[in-house]
Amino acid sequence: MAGWVALLWVLEIIDTASGHALDTFGITPREPGELRDIVPAAFVHFGFGHLAANSVPLLVLGFLAALSGIRRFLGVVAMIIVVSGLGVWLTAPAHSVTGGVSGVIFGLFGYLLIRGFVDRRVGDIVLGLVVGLIYGSILWGALPTTSGISWQAHLFGLLGGVIAALAFRRSRGGVRIRPVRPFTPVRRPGAP
Repeated sequence: MAGWVALLWVLEIIDTASGHALDTFGITPREPGELRDIVPAAFVHFGFGHLAANSVPLLVLGFLAALSGIRRFLGVVAMIIVVSGLGVWLTAPAHSVTGGVSGVIFGLFGYLLIRGFVDRRVGDIVLGLVVGLIYGSILWGALPTTSGISWQAHLFGLLGGVIAALAFRRSRGGVRIRPVRPFTPVRRPGAP
């Protein structure tokens, strides 16, 4: 997670030094060519203040989500980025540009909040409740209350996290059921 956050800071330094050339990777809604920016938009920010506000929650929530395994974590993040980005592309105001990792943060929040209930794991339920108590106030950011803040990225990121918790749920228990093979009668030599 520290490497990811460091990458975001390096990208913002490059963006600032280049006169904000990377800001073109933000999502402009409902323009077909902008669909290619759904993934890169999660890595660009519009200033150091924007990035600073996202850094600590990404570190904390990302670290907690990654504890369940790196492959699962990467799948969860990919799903969140796609759902959040498509949601922004479909619903953001015309002529706006959206970028930043806050959709992923909201997605990780949603994922951690319900993962334990989906997986039926007591430790993850407790973790989700603690995350909800500490970060629950971010849910206000999923409402259209503040101009200049992409509530769409937040709302669809949250939805992406819930979908990811369902899609990447762990199998239950140690009992595995084998598929039933059709019965094939054995013919004995000389039998009719």
